[in-house]
Amino acid sequence: MVTKLIFDCDPGVDDAVALFMAFAAPQDLEILAITTVGGNVAADLTARNAAIIRQIAGREDVPIHAGAKVPLIRPPLDAGDFHGESGLGALPLFAPTKGVEEGHAANVIVDLVMRHGPGEVTLAVTGPCTNLALAMRLEPDIIERLGLIVVMGGARREGGNVTASAEYNIWADPHAAEVVFSSGARCVVMGLDVTHQVRSDPARIAAIAAIDTPAAQASANLLAFSSALERDIVGGAGAPIHDPCVIAYILAPELFTLRPCQLKVETSSRLTVGHTAVEFGLQDPAAARIFWATHADADGVFALLNELLAR
Repeated sequence: MVTKLIFDCDPGVDDAVALFMAFAAPQDLEILAITTVGGNVAADLTARNAAIIRQIAGREDVPIHAGAKVPLIRPPLDAGDFHGESGLGALPLFAPTKGVEEGHAANVIVDLVMRHGPGEVTLAVTGPCTNLALAMRLEPDIIERLGLIVVMGGARREGGNVTASAEYNIWADPHAAEVVFSSGARCVVMGLDVTHQVRSDPARIAAIAAIDTPAAQASANLLAFSSALERDIVGGAGAPIHDPCVIAYILAPELFTLRPCQLKVETSSRLTVGHTAVEFGLQDPAAARIFWATHADADGVFALLNELLAR
């Protein structure tokens, strides 16, 4: 069965690899739209970067719609230190031949969800949740009409990557994340607890670099950039590939272990803003609407990534 997908992202090195994965699976994913948001870099760059990745992948059939330039309430805070000035690390840049389509991302999300039947549209969110939160506010009926939402964001056991307790995507727009997670929509959340298990060590990057396709060569370049930063800043042997876990879950959920939970986002504390409070002790786990990823089969994720990049 083909999954109808809206991919909301802020490319971003690991968003770019996740896009290559999604673009390579047309028999499994019907990408209705790529929607972009300001996040890792400014909104004009994330939209351009998505168009660059789309062109490398040869998927100009997929429309891109730019969205929110700033968070709902807090000022914009990018992650250029981890993604490079362009957002695409050291990847050679070019002016894409096809740009973005007309229509704000939030409106496009509403239109596509309402145009399809209940539960038909899956949403992948690999940046701040601003576009989706705006869409939910514009048309609350999409909340019950949406299928699964798979979000990269948050941290529990691992702690944060921008503050002691906050992961970047949630920290960048905590109010938007709280709108999404408190909406009652069914969400699977790929936080740092699981993405830190899936790391692009030198052997895995070399295996990707050995694949002779444009998408694989670009992905190897992107992953080598992020791994070098990880080594220089954190001292780790390989960078986590956060956002590809979202697409890996949509394509192969058996690679991940989930636990039902309650999830709330801290929005008012100056010290812990963006913290995700994940509670597993539920009175009725069967009624849970949010599922927290606790374990990933890293070898399985990379096997899937390599297979897709080889297409």
